[in-house]
Parts: sequence; structure tokens; C-alpha cells
Amino acid sequence: MSDQEAALAQAGRLVGELFPQALGAVLGGSAAQGCSTPTSDLDIGVLLADSAGSGREVIRHEGRLVELFLNSVGDLPEFFEWDRARRRATVVFIYAQGVTLTDPDGHVARTCQLAQEIVALGPPPLTAEQWRHGRYVLTCYFDDLVDTPPSSRHEQLVIADHVLREAAELLTAHHGAWTGIGKWLPRRLVAADPDLGTALLDGYQAVAERADPTRLAAKVKELLGLIGGPLREGYSHRWQAYEASGT
Repeated sequence: MSDQEAALAQAGRLVGELFPQALGAVLGGSAAQGCSTPTSDLDIGVLLADSAGSGREVIRHEGRLVELFLNSVGDLPEFFEWDRARRRATVVFIYAQGVTLTDPDGHVARTCQLAQEIVALGPPPLTAEQWRHGRYVLTCYFDDLVDTPPSSRHEQLVIADHVLREAAELLTAHHGAWTGIGKWLPRRLVAADPDLGTALLDGYQAVAERADPTRLAAKVKELLGLIGGPLREGYSHRWQAYEASGT
């Protein structure tokens, strides 16, 4: 039995045991795409009756870590729009690219169709203020990357990490493409721009392995040129109440 077959079988058992009244369920993530390992966690989307509410839970089932994405069918349109606004669309992708585990009344089929339409639509574009803020932040990180000597390795590594993440956000946005975090960041970055995305990752690797920021800095400079150039003096921002409260 392949890793994918084993994951599908286990996911099916879990849904049957824990959610016998579910309206449907899908297996998403790496396991659904056949690129997981025996120790990879399982991402399972479960559709529930409207009264159940929506949420996320992490459990262990048969020794394996499982992330459960629980959604009421009535909440889905609003929830998917919130997920899209984050520009990562984590749960949307689970349904858009997942493998159906159970679907007695067609709820999963309809949800998957909606998710696929959202994926095809793409993330919302950044606002003018978001572009200005992103350019300013990346410019600050770029300056720090260039100014930090290799002898300050801890600082250099942390700065390079911030540079790559901010660059990924802006490059994917430039192409109207989805972004990601964790292992999905390099995947989405290269999918959005195979040449510049790969070059940014190679530059980051050079910092990590050889303390050499030259290539990463050059590619960040190239990216800034695509989106309006560096932004330093002249930038301004007014704090909003929701930012101050941390929400």
C-alpha cells in the first residue's frame, strides 16, 4: 500500500469513528497530492450541520497527527471569503485540491466546486497602502541585510528570513498569485515566478550556507524595481485602533 493509499484509508477511518454524522469530508494537503511521508500530518476538512459552527482542531489518531478543519455548510461562503482575503486560502485549497472521503448528499462536491472557483479567481489585489507598506518594509530589511556583517551571523540569518518572507508576499502579489507559509512559501513563490522566485530562494540559501548576502540582495533589488522601487523617506502610516489592539 502506498503512502497516499494508507493516508486515505486512515482518514476514512477517522471520519467514520469521530464524525459519523458529517455531511462530508475531504483529505487535503500533501497526503492528497501523493507527496506525503508516513510521518506527515493529515489535513482533513469536515463539513458539519449548520448548528455545529466552524473551527480547527489538532488531534492524534492511530499515532499520527491530524489537523481537522471543521466547517458548517452555512458558514462556508463567508468563511471562504475570509480565507481568500488572507491570500493563502488554506481551507479553500483543501477542498479545491483534496480527495473526497465521503459525500452522501453532494455537499462536498458543491463545496469543492466553489473552492476551485475561488482558487481560479486568485487572491484579492493589495491596496495602494498595502503596496507602500510592503515596499517600505522590504526596503528596511534590504538595508539591514546589506549592512549586517557576516560576523553577526544570528542577526544576518534572522534578517534574511524576514527578507525572504516579505519578498515572497510581494512577488506573489505582483503576479496576482497565492502566497503561503512554511513549506508552501517556496512552492507558491516558484509557481508565481519560476525565475525570480527560484533566484530569491537560492540567494537565501547562500546566506544560510556561506554567509553571503550578495545574490539575495541583488534579487530583492530587482523585485523592488518591479513594484515601484525602494521606499524610505516620504513613507508615512497612521496607526488604526485595531492595529493597536492586536486584532
